[in-house]
Amino acid sequence: MDERPHIHATYNEIHTIIKESAAKILPSFKPDVLIAIGCGFFPARVLRTFLKDPLTKKNIPIRAIGLSLYEPLVDTSAEKIGTEIIRTQWLGADGIKSLLGRKALVVDEIDDSRTTLQYAISELQKDIELHLLDLPESEREANRTQFAVFVVHNKSKPKVGILPPNVPYFAGAEVGDVWLEYPWEALDIEEHDRLAEEDRLKSQVHSNP
Repeated sequence: MDERPHIHATYNEIHTIIKESAAKILPSFKPDVLIAIGCGFFPARVLRTFLKDPLTKKNIPIRAIGLSLYEPLVDTSAEKIGTEIIRTQWLGADGIKSLLGRKALVVDEIDDSRTTLQYAISELQKDIELHLLDLPESEREANRTQFAVFVVHNKSKPKVGILPPNVPYFAGAEVGDVWLEYPWEALDIEEHDRLAEEDRLKSQVHSNP
C-alpha cells in the first residue's frame, strides 16, 4: 500500500499557481498551441485564459493527448508508477501538421518521474520530423516545432525521464514526494475542500512548533 501522505489541492490554489506561472512563461515562450496530457486539460484551459493576447483576444487552441503510466494497486484505490506507457489518445496526421512552424506548450498536472513528459516530447518530435520530410530541405528548420513544458506541480525527487536541453521547462509549484489529490478527481468536492483545509492546518502546526 502507498504510504505517502495525501495532500488535497483546491481549485483556487491551482488557479493562483497557474496565473502566477503564466507571468513567468510569457516573457520567454509565447505558445501558439497548448497540448494537454490527460488531466492536464483543466490546467491548460485555465492557463489559456492568462496567456491570451490582451490586444487580439485570440484564444490559443488546445490539443489533447492521452498517456497512461499508472496502474491500480491490488485491493486499494491508490496507484503506482507503471513500467509501460500506453497511448489512449494521440494527434492524427492533421493535428501533427498543424504544429509545424509553431510553438507548442505541453501541459500536465504533475511531474512525478518525468517518464510521461519525456515520452510525449520524444514521440511528438518524431512525428514532426516525419512530416518535415514532406517539405523541401530548405524549409524544414523554419517549420520545426518548438516545444516547452508546463506542469502545475513538480515533485522534488530524482527523475527517470529526461527532457531535451532545448525544451524550456516551467513548474508552477515544487512539492515533496507526496500523493496529490486533485479537485477534478473528487466525487465530493465539499469533502475534498474540507480535507484540503485540514492539510493546511496541519502544515501550519508543523511549520510552527
